[in-house]
Amino acid sequence: MNAFVLAPDVAARVLRDEPMSRHTSWHVGGPADLFFKPLDADDLAQFLRSLTPETPILWIGLGSNLLVRDGGLRGAVIDTHGGLGGLERIGENEVWCGAGVACARLARQCIEWELGPAEFFAGIPGTLGGALAMNAGAFGGETWAHVISVATLDRQGMRRERSAGDYSVGYRHVSGPANEGFLGARLRFGRREQANQEDIRSLLARRKASQPIGTWSCGSVFTNPPGDHAARLIETAGLKGIALGGAQVSPMHANFIVNDGTASAADIERLIEHVMHVVEQRHGVKLKTEVRIVGEAARSAGPHAGQEGCV
Repeated sequence: MNAFVLAPDVAARVLRDEPMSRHTSWHVGGPADLFFKPLDADDLAQFLRSLTPETPILWIGLGSNLLVRDGGLRGAVIDTHGGLGGLERIGENEVWCGAGVACARLARQCIEWELGPAEFFAGIPGTLGGALAMNAGAFGGETWAHVISVATLDRQGMRRERSAGDYSVGYRHVSGPANEGFLGARLRFGRREQANQEDIRSLLARRKASQPIGTWSCGSVFTNPPGDHAARLIETAGLKGIALGGAQVSPMHANFIVNDGTASAADIERLIEHVMHVVEQRHGVKLKTEVRIVGEAARSAGPHAGQEGCV
């Protein structure tokens, strides 16, 4: 890893060779060269300015929707959860929300402010930053339907304000200016005087009844093909409940892969590939991953060393 220069108080908070299994909802992943949890946007800007231009950067929140391979990550990981945590009402129908705010917290606060529809955010198992990066959605709602503008930070630590129109947004897809990470967003909602916390509890109860909540998973693994559901395709292909090593297609919801506590990232990735292959064979549909797969394979073993087959 190239040398970099930081003020002592910042340098003391940079972790080296930090296991990403501690920071992902699948609880797998090798070490990151550098791991930094900023106190605020200024602290983050100082850290970014210290990195060499060629240093890879990965921004994460709660580590959902993320599979880090067993060989880990070269470069720097920035953990926004907590440090970019501002949440305030800035107008009758508008909210400023930091990228590190958990989506469930945003949902609850909007209910308190009688704003909505925002309940769907409670079904997104991550932070607003991650939701912005992929236009995350749940219960029929999508993140970017409410975005007015975003604040970003580039690799030189320069803050920019960008309108929603600066981004191309689709189903689980967002593209925009390169080499900028989200600091937060200005969001617009309508008035929801009848909404209450029971609405969120009801939605979460529905989710708990149909999804393997409480297990080690990343949420939905695949996006839904047009006019269909990934879970239906996987289940009708006979894949519900199959396992590879410690990774299993959930018996409760076929678009979830769960870690029984012994899975490697390689187990999970190979199971993802197997599901894609079988669904394409059986249905002629090529599934696309919703989860982001990053990092390097473990260097000590070949791609199939010590792996069990699918059962």
